[in-house]
Amino acid sequence: MKRIIILIVFAGFVLSLTAQEKAENGIFGAFKPSKDWVMPEDPAVLKKLEEWQDRKLGLLITFGTYSQWGIVESWSLVTTRHPWNDRPKEYAALDDRAYVKAYENLVTTFNPTGFDPGRWAAAAKEGGVKYVMVMSKHHDGFCMWDTRTTDYRITSEKCPYHSSPKVDVTREMSDAFRKQGLSTGIYFSKADWNSPFYWAPELGPGTGQGPNYNPSDRPEQWEKFRAFTWKQVEELMSAYGPQDVLWLDGGSVRPPNAAIDMNGMAAMARKHQPGLIVVDRTVSGANENYITPEGEIPDHFLPYPWETCMTMGTSWAYKQDDQFKSTGTLIRNLCRIVARNGNYLIGIGPDGSGRFDPIIYERLKEMGDWFKVNGEAIYGTRPISPYESDNCVFTIKRDGTVYAIVLAADDQAAMPEKVKIPADLAKKALKINLIGFGELKKGETRNGQTEIFIPQTARMKPPCGHAWAIKLTTR
Repeated sequence: MKRIIILIVFAGFVLSLTAQEKAENGIFGAFKPSKDWVMPEDPAVLKKLEEWQDRKLGLLITFGTYSQWGIVESWSLVTTRHPWNDRPKEYAALDDRAYVKAYENLVTTFNPTGFDPGRWAAAAKEGGVKYVMVMSKHHDGFCMWDTRTTDYRITSEKCPYHSSPKVDVTREMSDAFRKQGLSTGIYFSKADWNSPFYWAPELGPGTGQGPNYNPSDRPEQWEKFRAFTWKQVEELMSAYGPQDVLWLDGGSVRPPNAAIDMNGMAAMARKHQPGLIVVDRTVSGANENYITPEGEIPDHFLPYPWETCMTMGTSWAYKQDDQFKSTGTLIRNLCRIVARNGNYLIGIGPDGSGRFDPIIYERLKEMGDWFKVNGEAIYGTRPISPYESDNCVFTIKRDGTVYAIVLAADDQAAMPEKVKIPADLAKKALKINLIGFGELKKGETRNGQTEIFIPQTARMKPPCGHAWAIKLTTR
């Protein structure tokens, strides 16, 4: 294999490299294709992808009628039982069809009067969040917008919340977050367990995410489902303001049997939203513009756009007495993800009244405090080889500024007395600063590693907790 020689200049710019060299070393605007990812051909999509990569931190808000029960979104509807998709005890004895009726009856009690998108948006901005995925519909098919395709929606007269001036939750959230300067996208499930064109009523609930019949056996019924899905997507893409991402869940809707002409649907969506990033999750190909590992962080640099989607607690939707990740864990996750070329999408969900657990606001506030000190080492950066070493991860700005982010071992760990960074990153730096504190001094270079000393005054009163950014500049 041809040896790649990396030339990096810390003099206000990065030398022009080949596309392969840029891709393999985290330099801006280049991606290395993989068996799981296809580079978009549309320049407008590539531009939006690069802007999206600059943002780094997003929220996914999971909200629906299921929030009243505090269960795992729609998943209790399927007939296959697992410990994680148990039904509420008072409904556990019902047969599958009766349970579906009880679940769908949640629309008649759904009244989230505490829904406050303005407060959510302000908290997200304060927390350093740069983009938000608004859940329009989960697998259960309940629509959180004023759709004309079905009465199974929050604006139905069956729903007590239908008379609220904020009833079109998808619009209210999109508008509120954009008002705070955040980018928005739409979460949409292609699977729809309420649609008679997806789960044929006479066949009862399905065993899993897919349709409860073979679409090739019922082509006319499946065509109705395709048309239904296209109409819903067009509503969302044409009437809910500028959206940067269409985040499609429900990977069971895929070729060859369960195809809905994703190429055509993506083209239709982009007529309304030029440059739209389409994420057809788990369905490899031209319509999965970035990869979305769920609940896990890849253990190494990946040379294409990706996003870890992971819950702040243990559940995407509201769960009573949930156990939330610590602020330190969230920050260290973010730093590792960014150094491996990814974004971090954190999942949170309000309860049935539309209110978040106070701990969510606490976590966002504490993350925001960290970003106020260290945001420059995260936003608008890309990874730089060797990406990470020991307790450090490395990022680079477009102007050539490099950051070594030192990660605490745990939530209680103090700043180390010294940090070792690759000599190739340190030798050209004219100035080395601990962000939020001041200038640092180089020590000896041994075995390709340069020591950077952290003064006792910084360790006694660190500029922040959990992770500390060292800035290497040539100016």
